[in-house]
Amino acid sequence: MTSLRPITYENVRWEPQGVRYASAALPKYGIYHPAVPVAIADLVLDLSPSVFADAESASNEIARFDAQLGGEIAPFAAVLLRSESAASLQIENLAASARAIAEAELPGGKVKRNAGLVVANTAAMQAAVALSDTVDVNAILAMHQALMVNEPRHTPGAFRAEPVWIGRGSTPIGAKFVGPRQELIPRAIDDLIVFAQRADLPTLPQIAIAHAQFETIHPFTDGNGRTGRALVQAMLRNKGLTRKVTVPVSAGLLADTNAYFAALTSYRDGDAAPIVERFSQATVLAIANGRQLVADIRGIRENWNAVISARSDSAVWKVADLLTRRPVVNAALLAQELGIESTNAHRYLNPLAAAGILIETTSGPRNRAWRSPEVLAALDAFAERCVRRF
Repeated sequence: MTSLRPITYENVRWEPQGVRYASAALPKYGIYHPAVPVAIADLVLDLSPSVFADAESASNEIARFDAQLGGEIAPFAAVLLRSESAASLQIENLAASARAIAEAELPGGKVKRNAGLVVANTAAMQAAVALSDTVDVNAILAMHQALMVNEPRHTPGAFRAEPVWIGRGSTPIGAKFVGPRQELIPRAIDDLIVFAQRADLPTLPQIAIAHAQFETIHPFTDGNGRTGRALVQAMLRNKGLTRKVTVPVSAGLLADTNAYFAALTSYRDGDAAPIVERFSQATVLAIANGRQLVADIRGIRENWNAVISARSDSAVWKVADLLTRRPVVNAALLAQELGIESTNAHRYLNPLAAAGILIETTSGPRNRAWRSPEVLAALDAFAERCVRRF
């Protein structure tokens, strides 16, 4: 068994190839310094008692939150998953409104770029949860495949075969961080998987360190942060901390992204405590925010009961329930989710519009859609709380 050591760096000659680097402004040669990740398969977690205690407390909060939703899991599981996906994008300064995301999810809906990225990230999170029975190389590749399916230039579901770096430069020379040479990726990922599958470690510290190690390996040309945060959800489910819902950990990390990135740097310098502390703190913040979101949506739905005029067996009630997780709807979505014939959709949407629950978003005979401003406002309020500095 070994303690965490700082990563080292290699000296590699930069010799750009192809038109991508054919610019007089770019250096034609030079030395860059890709990281050499340390092996962690048999890592000993050398953390202070207070760090372990905070992680244990946060783990208990996760289990309570998961259990408290109980039978109400259907609407809130989808909402929390989408909220985690949006927050993960916000960490990379890619934001989208709740309305834009909901419209991007509609069958035949209009898709703005950032909203489309959230939809893809939601698919990656769904893959992470679906594949959580076995967290292995194939699961990681499947998460990336789902995330980058519309970005073929980033080889969805395949490890990179070229350098990758963090920083605004057009070459890795002088970059803030350069990922390991591509030749080192398979062995490093195998080592990470052995660590992630261990059953002798406290769960949340293990997940935090696995995430930091993944971000250090940086195995893809793009989407490393989002895939790494999807890996967190897969491990939470795999280890049994969550059984029903997605805990929006990224929403907690958003409260102080500088501390999150600094913790990743500290990990690479051989100190795992900051990233474990950030995950513990982020979890507590995320759950408090998630509880508020659940309470808001639950209250909105209960208030609708007093204003909806429909028979108890009418599908209007099913549409109202659907709105709590899909706050923008169209006829195609009602057919897809509830089996309502598109020609009959107006029969169930009009009463909700008359009650002030829905507002028609578009006009004309085609591409008609309706939105619930109350649910969308609750989702936007959740996102706003994420970025407050606590």
